Amino acid sequence: MCLSGRGLSGLGSGQAAGYSLEELAQWVTEYRLKVCHWFTVDVFDHLRRGGRVSAAAAVLGTALQIKPLLHVDEAGRLAVVEKPRGRKQAIKAQLARMEQGWMPELGSTVMVGHGDCAEGAHMLEEAICAQFPTADIVTADIGPIIGAHTGPGMLAVIYWGSTR
Repeated sequence: MCLSGRGLSGLGSGQAAGYSLEELAQWVTEYRLKVCHWFTVDVFDHLRRGGRVSAAAAVLGTALQIKPLLHVDEAGRLAVVEKPRGRKQAIKAQLARMEQGWMPELGSTVMVGHGDCAEGAHMLEEAICAQFPTADIVTADIGPIIGAHTGPGMLAVIYWGSTR
């Protein structure tokens, strides 16, 4: 029963639920570390330009088809967690992280974000549906701000979970 594009579910939005400003601030504080996100980039050029990797590492990583699995940790730092080779292995790594921590009781919505990579996003959607049939998938292009840091080909999976 994997659904695609239905919208948000689970915790709902604070204002729509009738929360006051104080209640909404408390809700955000309580749940902010429950938003899990794992993303991978296609090439290292944008990470190099942003000072995240050296020029040598960017050339080598791109040549070896490494698709680093990244996320922003609880301290707010960008962290490389794994270095899978190839798109399929990167998607498997994203799904493995989701399997470790997804909490559908908080919300069944799973966001698939992509940087001008509709084909990759579709592969990720299909893999999520196969492994997590109750997921409510919403797919969206990423914006230019994040895209400037990640470049085209970025794939992200975002969900409510226990392990950020």
